[in-house]
Amino acid sequence: MDNGVNSKMEQRRGIQSIEVGGSLLKVLADAGSPMMLKDLAAAAGMVPAKAHPYLVSYCKLGLVRQDFASGRYALGPFALQMGLAALREVDALRVAGDEVVRLSQEMGQTFAVVVWGSHGPTVVRIEDANCVVQVNMRVGTVLPLLASATGLVFSAYQPGPLVDEALKREALLWGESEVPADLAARLDEVRAHGMARASGSPQPGVNGMAAPVFDSSGRLVLTLTALGPAATFDNEWDSPLSLALKSAAQEVSRQIGYPL
Repeated sequence: MDNGVNSKMEQRRGIQSIEVGGSLLKVLADAGSPMMLKDLAAAAGMVPAKAHPYLVSYCKLGLVRQDFASGRYALGPFALQMGLAALREVDALRVAGDEVVRLSQEMGQTFAVVVWGSHGPTVVRIEDANCVVQVNMRVGTVLPLLASATGLVFSAYQPGPLVDEALKREALLWGESEVPADLAARLDEVRAHGMARASGSPQPGVNGMAAPVFDSSGRLVLTLTALGPAATFDNEWDSPLSLALKSAAQEVSRQIGYPL
């Protein structure tokens, strides 16, 4: 995120009542289910008598609806229209591209945006860092499923016939009659940590990590991938690089509509 832009926005003079009322909308969006007035008001940090007039106005606008049988409030049809309109304007590749540029500058490693192409995980954007060890990757490179952090993310979060067939083909290329027996455990580890890592694979002397980006329906749309020389690339789960990569992927997911 651009902190400079955010700070400028904070310095602008706004309408306080709109900001106060907006907290009710945020609570409803985060809740994901209808709420009683007292619970909604408490979560927004106000008393019911203060929250109620805002909700009446929001109902008139269609931002909020009330179920008169239960009295519970939920987001209304106009809120849905606004959300869909915002999503149509979001370009996942642009948002992800901005993140890899920032990450490369801040972390001094190579970062890439990878999508599922006709032949598997395919690099569509790359930001190189000035490393002593050259990372052998460019736009159009197809990464292996079994021997790369990126491939493991796609295998873990995009199960289905296409991935299954690609895994079988790749196993044959490695001289195996079937996918490795430990693959399920490796994919469980990816899901447990919310990202994948690789050491010296698929390129000797190069470490890698990859984190998933999901859209509003929870579908994996791409990965943010980091690569760098093993001597300077710390791919421990709690390293600053790992945490920065995972945070960036979550931010891209948030911007394209995934509910975090």
